[in-house]
Amino acid sequence: MSLPHALMVSLLEKSCSGYDLAQRFGKSIGYFWQASHQQIYRELAKMEENGWVKSEAEDGSKTRKRTYHVLDEGVTELKRWVAESIDPPQQREAFFVRLRADAVMGPLGLEGELLRRIHIHEQKLKTYRVIEQRDFLSVKNQPQGQASRALRIQHMLLKAGILYEESSLAWSKETYKILTEE
Repeated sequence: MSLPHALMVSLLEKSCSGYDLAQRFGKSIGYFWQASHQQIYRELAKMEENGWVKSEAEDGSKTRKRTYHVLDEGVTELKRWVAESIDPPQQREAFFVRLRADAVMGPLGLEGELLRRIHIHEQKLKTYRVIEQRDFLSVKNQPQGQASRALRIQHMLLKAGILYEESSLAWSKETYKILTEE
């Protein structure tokens, strides 16, 4: 995934300062693509050099705070990027290699790591369900097609996260049972 393109999507949703963008990013796109504040500011500078965004000093601000807006060139770049074909990501999971080692060598004490992962998946799932109840209850309760297209798409993105956490949690619990069998 391209961080500049993710940032442009966020800025198209709402023009804002780099700081505000980093805060919003962490609460939305950050659930499936993470970036530090430093990375975001670095990319915003490159995007401005490329003519994709423009920043303006905020009126009345005593700081150097600037508001970023996506320019037509940025919209063109985003459309070009969206039109590219991409393959689904291949899973690279170091823990799976550790499980293979456990299968070959015998018990290696991975139960604690699985319990930690179970806790992480439970917490993320809880967070996603709170967001769904807070932001998408109206989508779930409306007849098919009544909610806006944008809201339904955003809900589907959240549902992808929910399904991922549910399946990861179920897998982790089942694997834990196998590791703790006597």
